[in-house]
Amino acid sequence: MSLGAAHALTAADALALVDGDTDTRIDTLNRLAAEPDEKASALIKAMADEAVRVQGERVLIVDGDGSIDAVTGEKLATLPEDAGDIMINNRLRGAMDNALAGMELVGAPPSRQREAALTLQRTAFEEPDTSQLALIDKALAGELDPRARQSLELARAAVLLASEDPAQRLSAAEKLGEAKQPIVRPLLLAQMDKEEHANVKAALKASLSSLDTTLAIGSALGQAFTGISLGSILLLAALGLAITYGLMGVINMAHGELIMIGAYATWLVQTFFRQSLPEFFDWYLLVAMPVAFLASALVGAAMERSVIRFLYGRPLETLLATWGISLVLMQAVRSLFGAQNVGVENPSWMSGGITLLGNLNLPWNRIIIIGFALAVLLGVTLLIGKTRLGLFVRGVTQNRPIASCMGVNTARIDTYAFALGSGIAGLAGCALSQIGNVGPDLGQNYIVDSFMVVVLGGVGQLAGTVYAALGLGMLNKFIEGWAGAVLAKIAVLVFIIVFIQKRPQGIFAMKGRET
Repeated sequence: MSLGAAHALTAADALALVDGDTDTRIDTLNRLAAEPDEKASALIKAMADEAVRVQGERVLIVDGDGSIDAVTGEKLATLPEDAGDIMINNRLRGAMDNALAGMELVGAPPSRQREAALTLQRTAFEEPDTSQLALIDKALAGELDPRARQSLELARAAVLLASEDPAQRLSAAEKLGEAKQPIVRPLLLAQMDKEEHANVKAALKASLSSLDTTLAIGSALGQAFTGISLGSILLLAALGLAITYGLMGVINMAHGELIMIGAYATWLVQTFFRQSLPEFFDWYLLVAMPVAFLASALVGAAMERSVIRFLYGRPLETLLATWGISLVLMQAVRSLFGAQNVGVENPSWMSGGITLLGNLNLPWNRIIIIGFALAVLLGVTLLIGKTRLGLFVRGVTQNRPIASCMGVNTARIDTYAFALGSGIAGLAGCALSQIGNVGPDLGQNYIVDSFMVVVLGGVGQLAGTVYAALGLGMLNKFIEGWAGAVLAKIAVLVFIIVFIQKRPQGIFAMKGRET
């Protein structure tokens, strides 16, 4: 171990750090950690590694088979037999972690700076002590990542809130109120209970009021975002069903398993990229999306060609047949990939999120899935409304005999339409793989909700599917925040039953010719 040239560490400081009462040792630790002293830093790090011994009034750092005098730097060939261990309790160990975090801030990479600053902030909030100020001020004087600096400024304000000077407590109360973060609320409340100075108490009250308002707004916006996020997932899951059930009238109970196939296709692409193209791993989703679409579309086309085309106009038999197909598909996946869930990792550009108003966090994966759902919706709308295939699908849906008389191959259009709806289900599975586990039962979690969205929106109406998905997502999350997840599900189901009783055609009714 190399210790550099002699600095400010004295024998008295070294002894005070390793022996005596805990308060004195922590005060000495914070003071030494705030000084640019290589020997003090080496001693603190050795303490954290439990590599410090005491021989009388001499503090030694274990160095292999030998030792080094922590104050003079003298190297000893062996560790003296009468050198004893030092005692480190939990409180002192926490203070050492705090000191090490402060020492590592200067010159560290931004990610490490943020971690170390959060450690200092957590300690300042849990056990505010003015002896921590020197260490925090030292860190603030250096070049820091903006988020690390924000954490340190909050830590400094938390420490000053425990000061005996009313002016410092007043400044700290105002600073903490400006933070707009939920972590400062317990600290403000605790200080409010014991504060005696009128001006400081008023500042604490004003900061709490402002903080509560901000947190309430953030909570409401967070629930709205979560509702929109759930709505976008329901929209993706229900869009394919809006085609196969809404436009074609097929009650496809295997729709959830088509979603599952898309999720497993995404997992297979991810596995291929991880093993064969690790340098391009962050872009595997660009390949996974068309693969998921094609995998589900091919399975859907095979279902339509082999079973469903013989059951058009027989809804009960179609329901039973597709339910049987769903069981076959689930068992096939269990046999191929196992019954356990498989993990799909987000690309780096989908990790993390945006933090707003302190308590409002918008994860990137949810934001991107909302955008993806809108893109899929736009694509389906243009396909159905502006392309030749869409024209044929609409023609066959509205009047199959006339479409056939005009030369439309209705059997082929049925297959194309069913494959399209199935492929969109595969895209839903690709998106769902980014926010949860992928397993054989994945589709079962969404099949009922998908049918509810399509029925509520109006059979055959894509616009109704959009309104129903977003509305149910928002309603579910707002009720969930008030009454819990189970009651929210029950309330949404009751709402749909009552709504369908009053308006059987759904939000949007199919347009027909008046006579």
